[in-house]
Amino acid sequence: MSESVRQVHVIGAGPAGLMAAERLAQAGLGVVVHDRMPSVARKFLMAGRGGLNLTHSEPLEDFAARSGAARPTVARWIDAFSPADLTQWVEGLGQPTFVGSSGRVFPKAMKASPLLRAWLARLETLGVNIRTRSRWIGWRDGALAFETPDGERLERPSAVVLALGGASWPRLGSDGAWTAWLDAPTTPFRPANVGFDVAWSPLFRERFAGQPLKGIALGHGDRSVRGEAMIAGYGLEGGAVYALSAALRDAVEAAGQAEVRIDLKPDMDMARLVARLDRPRGKASLSNHLRKTAGLEPAAVALLHEAGPPPAEPRALARRIKDLPLILSGVQGLERAISSAGGVRLDGVDARLMLRERPGVFVAGEMLDWEAPTGGYLLQASFASGVVAARGMIDWLDSQG
Repeated sequence: MSESVRQVHVIGAGPAGLMAAERLAQAGLGVVVHDRMPSVARKFLMAGRGGLNLTHSEPLEDFAARSGAARPTVARWIDAFSPADLTQWVEGLGQPTFVGSSGRVFPKAMKASPLLRAWLARLETLGVNIRTRSRWIGWRDGALAFETPDGERLERPSAVVLALGGASWPRLGSDGAWTAWLDAPTTPFRPANVGFDVAWSPLFRERFAGQPLKGIALGHGDRSVRGEAMIAGYGLEGGAVYALSAALRDAVEAAGQAEVRIDLKPDMDMARLVARLDRPRGKASLSNHLRKTAGLEPAAVALLHEAGPPPAEPRALARRIKDLPLILSGVQGLERAISSAGGVRLDGVDARLMLRERPGVFVAGEMLDWEAPTGGYLLQASFASGVVAARGMIDWLDSQG
């Protein structure tokens, strides 16, 4: 590498870190990426196992609102790198995309691995040097210290982007250990996009754990979310749950439990459902009657029984189907959470995502204290924060002369 080329480092090879590395290399900087794991983007690959949901096509003002209290900050990230920008970027890597019926955007390959291979090839062409098994362990006399298979190594780049992730799925590389030495204002990590405990009866757990509840609406407080949930041995998880998980987590932490209301037939209004349930049952069992008249799957019928014997009167039974209460008694931990809340406080960085107390050190991705649901919102904002951090670094380096 030419001595005249400024060298910068990116620590963490997930979506935010790799996106920052690409933008920095395209600006003519010499880029070194470090990752503690033997291979890069492990959490990204895991996220793509069930179909890689890249982003969402809904209006930008609605998109940013998914980030709750962090909305103003995330809105700025999305302005810098929008869902349309992300889709164009993915297709520029030779991965066609499509918009699903829910508005979510996927690569046609429905996997992360083809996209990651094309991305890594681009980074190699740009001259990005990726070092795996290189764990950042803090600063030594103003230098970045790394633990490597060959011993401790010190680096003094012109600037650095930290994209070390939060504290969820620690076995994939992001364990939050950096909070011990970063010396920045942080908020404790909490699980986000996570499942919740439910005291299922032993028979229900044995028969229905692993079964989906499709096409439901899940409500808590004044919010209702359409989607799918999954019955787990410990309780309830899935996309509809994750969309409400921040509020549900806060409620459980405050009161020891939270109530959700489940509409098992959101596409059928009360009058129509009552009319169907009022049809003669004959010798059919209640389960068969509910299957034939209301289209309920066995898991949904069993869930009705979990709340007590279903009422016989059609209107009362319809109310149970349309408004089924369920008590969540606990939150699953960070080791089972898809993402985490907490991390570097947003008031600890400037608009460029540079730490206020450490000039030349930028932060991106889940290290920052924000959260968003799955469905494309979390991944889009992570990518976008990498773009913002890279732009911020370029701007700061230019200001240094």
